[in-house]
Amino acid sequence: MDDVEQAAQPPAKKRRMLKITVGILVVAVVVLAFALRRPSAVGHWSGAAGHADFMAAYDKAMADMPKPAQTIDVRTGFGFVRAYRYEGASDRTEPLVLLPGRASASPVWADNLPHLLKLGDVYTIDLLGEPGKSVQEAPITSATDQAAWLDQVLAQLPEKSFHVVGLSIGGWTATNLAVHKPRHVATLTLIDPAYTFSNIPVGTAIRAIPASVPWLPKSWRDSFNSYTAGGAPVEDVPVADMIESGMKNYTLRLPQPKLIGEGPLGRLKMPVLAILAGKSVMHDVGDSRKVAERVLQNGTVKIYPNASHAINGEHPQEVAADLAAFLDAN
Repeated sequence: MDDVEQAAQPPAKKRRMLKITVGILVVAVVVLAFALRRPSAVGHWSGAAGHADFMAAYDKAMADMPKPAQTIDVRTGFGFVRAYRYEGASDRTEPLVLLPGRASASPVWADNLPHLLKLGDVYTIDLLGEPGKSVQEAPITSATDQAAWLDQVLAQLPEKSFHVVGLSIGGWTATNLAVHKPRHVATLTLIDPAYTFSNIPVGTAIRAIPASVPWLPKSWRDSFNSYTAGGAPVEDVPVADMIESGMKNYTLRLPQPKLIGEGPLGRLKMPVLAILAGKSVMHDVGDSRKVAERVLQNGTVKIYPNASHAINGEHPQEVAADLAAFLDAN
């Protein structure tokens, strides 16, 4: 009996090894297929269901916004850009242009608009290449391209110059515009901007990796979004649901933002207001403050000590008041 069992063992081991080898080959084929595939050169939805899921979340979040006076789709060399115009209570001739953060689109400004409309007319823009109602049609491959599409949008609006306000990656986008195409930028307001005065901390970058994998559970993306918002719950919050859906259902094809750098920042001529969150996880607030105060020619720096990266929703009245004082002074 022992001889029979011993004789049977080698074939069993061979079968196991064969299964393991086949499994490795299958994985290798899948990896190779992904490596050799020709991915889309522009941002795109995972499919019709994913697009519908995001648009339902977008429309629900937009319900918390005031009704826009005008909805505009602006043709650029890189695609159509969705903009909304809101009529303000002031006769200020240069309107605000609000640029949202990553995957958040126009509805991220719902808490801010009632206060900002007291300062004048407001445009909100869905960033091109991000989930939203803008539609990317051509590759965006550089910071110069990022500035070009936004400059083309502003050039087609009826006003000649604007007070450009950017949140998070929108802050980088606004600064990048001011560096490369400043002709329409009257003033620049940066609300806890990413990649502008200092880089994203390593810990945050690591935590963002699983949140960017669409097939992982929703709870992982919610966890990351809560982390950036200082631990605040994000479940059943319309804007947070929209952001999570965009992270899950939309594939970005944008160049990785690079730190603006002290040289370009130091060459900015327009007045700049930097509002930094003391508890932000998207940059080192101490380093950012030092850089902003040292290099900006005409800069004003405000620190909100207890604010997280979700600073615009946590302190909408304070942001509006600081922006009003900044605009009046300039």
